[in-house]
Amino acid sequence: MGAVAKKPYIMPPLSEYAEVAARLRVDNVSLRYQSPKGETFTALDRVSFEVPDRQFAVIVGPSGCGKSSLLYLTAGLNEPTEGDIYVGGQKVEGPGADRGMVFQGYTLFPWLTVRQNIEFGLKRRGLPQDEIRTIVEFYLGEVGLAKFAEHYPKQLSGGMMQRVAIARALANDPQILLMDEPFGALDSQTRLQMQQLLLQVWGNSKKTVVFVTHDIDEAILLADRIYVMGARPGRIKEILEVPIERPRSLDVVMEPEFIRMKRHILGLLHDDLEEVH
Repeated sequence: MGAVAKKPYIMPPLSEYAEVAARLRVDNVSLRYQSPKGETFTALDRVSFEVPDRQFAVIVGPSGCGKSSLLYLTAGLNEPTEGDIYVGGQKVEGPGADRGMVFQGYTLFPWLTVRQNIEFGLKRRGLPQDEIRTIVEFYLGEVGLAKFAEHYPKQLSGGMMQRVAIARALANDPQILLMDEPFGALDSQTRLQMQQLLLQVWGNSKKTVVFVTHDIDEAILLADRIYVMGARPGRIKEILEVPIERPRSLDVVMEPEFIRMKRHILGLLHDDLEEVH
């Protein structure tokens, strides 16, 4: 008797957001802090850019350039000193379900199982139980954790916990997925595996993604478009299209176009650091 074919996961019907040319628009945003001594520190200085709908955008820059601050402003977890941010044409005025966030640290609820973590936001939205079950089963399959659905976070590796965080964010059907160095705490091998997983999941969902990293290889591997930030104060120094065809494997790092882009970005960051010092 032949092997029984595994029943495929079927993407549940989710809400459709209006088509917009730019899913994210950052308009002349500055962010300043007051130090304990009363001095003003400028984290972001008149930053403006757009991220087209359904694109994978990566913000790359040195530590302390304000790239994570920019992501937090987009998430509505902080307010800009000047300027505005728009998601789907609507001004950001606080946190909202239209934005999903994946942090570098593991932010799962430790008292909930993998399944319960993914369904948490869906239950808060009051969706029917059958719909919740369909969505959760789909994303458990997408991130390869169907066999671990009843495990608790303490029973998972770091990479597996980030898989749950990605599934939880996408299950809520956000307009845009914001990712703040989500693989920064992982070992190199797990990080490569997670990059490939993310490319696969993004290829299926085609959500707009804004991904922050300081790793140039990671930026080129993942992105449609790279936003290179300069340091002190943070600003967009250059926007680069990635001309490497998808789908991409890890072997792409050896291609001449990949190496050319890496050298160019390294030059931008090196020049900027020389200006600072």
